[in-house]
Amino acid sequence: MGVFTDMVNQAYTEFKSLSSSEAEAAFQNEVQSEGYSGFRRLLDGLTEAIKTALDADIAEIESAISKGRSLFPEPVQFSPSWEYVWAELEATIGAKKHALTAIAPADRTGEWQVIMDNPNVVQEVVCYPGLDFLDAAYLYAYFRPQLEKSEYIRLQKIQTLIQDVGS
Repeated sequence: MGVFTDMVNQAYTEFKSLSSSEAEAAFQNEVQSEGYSGFRRLLDGLTEAIKTALDADIAEIESAISKGRSLFPEPVQFSPSWEYVWAELEATIGAKKHALTAIAPADRTGEWQVIMDNPNVVQEVVCYPGLDFLDAAYLYAYFRPQLEKSEYIRLQKIQTLIQDVGS
């Protein structure tokens, strides 16, 4: 693991383990004094937790997002692009929860892909092939809340595959 990843994990681990209002206030002050980079580490930790979440992790992540919203109700103070970050993270973990609930653990092996398209518009179909289930479920969860009218997203398992490579 790189230094940045260790810092992200440390920030999120510290955040998850806050067990008193005094500890929460100290963490809040620390992040606010660091500004953008401090808050970014927290968001990166939450995002990584969502990416790697299994069924049993969902409630803990939902709680962490709720705690983050409580401690940092106006993330726009760190960056204008984070105005809706709590709603975005809630929507992402909700979509990941849906994917995990819909697909039984025994059915998650093999190759997966995520496909997005809008059949009413002339544009490219977007496809993320060759994924393991957790990566595919995260991409589904990430893109699902952003769908526009008439767009669809598919999370699907590859059952049979023929692949050729040009020479």
